Amino acid sequence: MQALVSIVTPVHNSERYVESCIQSVQAQTYPNWEHILVDDCSTDRSAEIIKAHAENETRVKYIGLEVNSGAGVARNTAIRAASGNYIAFLDSDDLWHPTKLERQLAFMTANNHHFTFTAYDKIDENGNPLQKKVTIKPRVTHHTALYKNPIGCLTVIYDVGFFGKQYMPKIRKRQDYALWLKLLKKTDAFGLDEVLSSYRTGNTSISSNKMDLIKYEWKIYREEEGLSFGKSLFYLLSAIILKMKSYF
Repeated sequence: MQALVSIVTPVHNSERYVESCIQSVQAQTYPNWEHILVDDCSTDRSAEIIKAHAENETRVKYIGLEVNSGAGVARNTAIRAASGNYIAFLDSDDLWHPTKLERQLAFMTANNHHFTFTAYDKIDENGNPLQKKVTIKPRVTHHTALYKNPIGCLTVIYDVGFFGKQYMPKIRKRQDYALWLKLLKKTDAFGLDEVLSSYRTGNTSISSNKMDLIKYEWKIYREEEGLSFGKSLFYLLSAIILKMKSYF
């Protein structure tokens, strides 16, 4: 019997994209999955769209939060409800390519990997390809990940049998990065250099948002990782420099 994959999707005011997200999961060549979408108090038609799919597809599951709590809480709610042998992540505005689960699970099984990620490309707000592939390293350790998050959330699968259910910390942003660092303390992550997902870019990356991300990255180093002030500053500056280099 094929292993069950639980796909975790937080949703907030994503009526423009969430149907395409669900359809990209339904198009998977690997059939044994459950798609758990947690609506974080959307004020648009997101919940209505998800419920309509759940009525026609038993593998699509809807959960609604009573209080707006952020993507981390939404993801953790889905993880708690998950029944799968594996946990995978897909945000509501992103897409998977049809062979994503089939290729990545085969890669994990053949090599006995418990934490994997893949390459991905970028699309614009309308779903048009931007001809930009995000390349990856074949192996990521806890040490190398401290310099900069090298793992795209929409590409990750982790093995519940190996880790148990692992949750994101209760911070509003960068929770995925904090979880990767936690998993990497137990085993390295292995990258499959195939484009199997599409990340949707927008026009929301203003300076205030970037400063907000820096603040949360600092919290990860100091509070989640327990690093000294000096080490935290070193890794934060390294992350900023590496991110700036990627723009040129």
